Amino acid sequence: MDAVGLRNVWVQTHSDGLVRADQVIGIEAHPTAGLRDTPSHWLLDIVLATSVGSGYREGWNVTALHRTLLQTAAAPEGASVALARLLAQLDGIDAAGVINVEKVDSDTNDAFTASAGRIRFQFLPFHAPVRDDRTDAEYL
Repeated sequence: MDAVGLRNVWVQTHSDGLVRADQVIGIEAHPTAGLRDTPSHWLLDIVLATSVGSGYREGWNVTALHRTLLQTAAAPEGASVALARLLAQLDGIDAAGVINVEKVDSDTNDAFTASAGRIRFQFLPFHAPVRDDRTDAEYL
């Protein structure tokens, strides 16, 4: 496989915008801690190939950068594998577009959609630009 096959595929995050898919090195689901009478939630994150640091004068912690794709009340069983499978399929066809993430009532899969654990990953390809053969001076 071409190492840059996912350079033109972007993953929509929960609140941070878009992340280029070739930067993803991991997919994780984990629960959050419930705070004061609030239940815990599950987060589905992608892990990026960039580390971040934080700390204080006596110590510095470096960890991988996580971006949340979706928050759900129930464990997203199989969602990590479904996203990995879709990324692998898109890598094989050298795709260009955006993967949207959403909660659904039932799981469906096709050429550009993968779902599991009531989470759907849908690939929306970019449309090719309309070729205009104008070469006159006013166009250039």
